[in-house]
Amino acid sequence: MKTFETRLQGGPPNSLGNTIEVVNEVLAENALFNELFECYFSPDEIVRLRTSNAMKRICKAEKTLLIPYIDRFLTDIAQIDQASAQWTLSQLFGMLEKDMTDDHIQQAKAIMKHNLAQHQDWIVLTQTMETLTKWSKSDVDLKEWVKPHLKRLTADERKSVSGKAKKMLDRVGQ
Repeated sequence: MKTFETRLQGGPPNSLGNTIEVVNEVLAENALFNELFECYFSPDEIVRLRTSNAMKRICKAEKTLLIPYIDRFLTDIAQIDQASAQWTLSQLFGMLEKDMTDDHIQQAKAIMKHNLAQHQDWIVLTQTMETLTKWSKSDVDLKEWVKPHLKRLTADERKSVSGKAKKMLDRVGQ
């Protein structure tokens, strides 16, 4: 059997390639999860992109597989300078929130705040806005922090970003 890294390589970067098959194998045999997780450290950007996609799918289907890896998502994966890894982190943090400690939540907020303030990728921005806005409902300090960033992003020339910022600003209250 080829390794997951080899199987996630090749083809157009905007295609899933063998992602679904790999996800199904991991869901059928949970012991394979670590092999997939290690694909985040591939030198191949497409492999890392498909690994992120696989993580979201696995989290939706069987999030208990990701819980032991929360620390590594917050440290190792947060250091990956690739948009797909960063937008996936925002999504995973949103899905794993109830399984995270207070320290985990604080680390996740710091990562997402940095991404919202510094990142230029439209998907990173929209996914990060979504999770931070949701979390700001129970965190007054976060709500006050996120408001000016949402206001700034309402002027973004990309309609997907400005539209999401307006919607999230309505949720947090102007």
